[in-house]
Amino acid sequence: MELQLEKINVNEFQNDLISWYEHNKRDLPWRKTQDPYRVWVSEIMLQQTKVDTVIPYFNRFLEWFPTPEALAEADEEKVMKAWEGLGYYSRARNLQSAIKEVVEEYGGEVPASKKEFSSLKGVGPYTAGAVLSIAFDQAEPAVDGNVMRVFSRILLINEDIGKSKTRKMFEDIIPEFLEGVQPSQFNQALMELGAIVCTPKSPGCLLCPVQKHCAAREEGIQEELPVKEKKKAPKSKDMAAVILKNKDGQTLFHQRGEKGLLARLWEYPNVEIPSTSGTSAHETLQHFLKKEFGIDAEIEHKVQKVQHVFSHLVWNITVYEAKALQSSKEINDCKWLYPNETDAYAFPVSHQKILEAHKEKGDIEWN
Repeated sequence: MELQLEKINVNEFQNDLISWYEHNKRDLPWRKTQDPYRVWVSEIMLQQTKVDTVIPYFNRFLEWFPTPEALAEADEEKVMKAWEGLGYYSRARNLQSAIKEVVEEYGGEVPASKKEFSSLKGVGPYTAGAVLSIAFDQAEPAVDGNVMRVFSRILLINEDIGKSKTRKMFEDIIPEFLEGVQPSQFNQALMELGAIVCTPKSPGCLLCPVQKHCAAREEGIQEELPVKEKKKAPKSKDMAAVILKNKDGQTLFHQRGEKGLLARLWEYPNVEIPSTSGTSAHETLQHFLKKEFGIDAEIEHKVQKVQHVFSHLVWNITVYEAKALQSSKEINDCKWLYPNETDAYAFPVSHQKILEAHKEKGDIEWN
């Protein structure tokens, strides 16, 4: 490791990288300002999400919540609606909680102190490094997957980047590269290089501005790095969801619990169908609706199949129509709504697909 660092002319590396960035950086909305609030929102959105996906969400989010005060005062349902479809919804809740603290404790000014900023909810080492370096030009490393991939190849590091000790190694290395440059420029250049040139597969070495500094390319093993233990294949679950209507044509929607996957988002009632139970989906749904909601229902036919892939889990959802056989009643964590009344509520992507098809098809007809 020290040998590889000694081989690099850090000043040349910095100049080559930053010069390339100035001429090739993408025109992204969060790069038009160093406002720490906007930088922070963009960094939270960009975690585990592609840039092209984030752009419209970022623009809308800042239109709805242009200041920390606006986000702090917003109804959580509206915040979740603005985030709907981005996934990893705890990011949005943590961001709003942290912004509330910024408004209450710091008068709406994002703190420039590493200690204070890092203490806010949802702010880990990467977010702290990114915001402090980009918004405040502090010489803080911002180590994400792109950065670890670039430096794994540049310095020929064979350690598993999925391990915390390896991330710490990069956090210790990068400050040397931040000396004598504008940290906001350097860190963004490094991220950009990893995003569009030094990619996970088929890296564009011939286009790389720092190829002459790259030990992995010199050895011809750039595509073998970084080292990362393969994830286990995600588990599959067969699910049944139900579009349950009452005699007024309203549909039952359920709000998920306070914790766990997709917490507090809205959904159609749904249940896992065990493959070994010997019970049909119709029977399972009827039992589930009676037990969970106190509703006797007549299950109609299948209307749709939806698949949703999480990092660790695959939902295979079969959607049924059903009729409630008794008058509607108030049910905890549920609402009876007409489809056009759902626009203010946030749904996971899988249930957005069901809702979209539901709206197109219209109501179940009662005999």
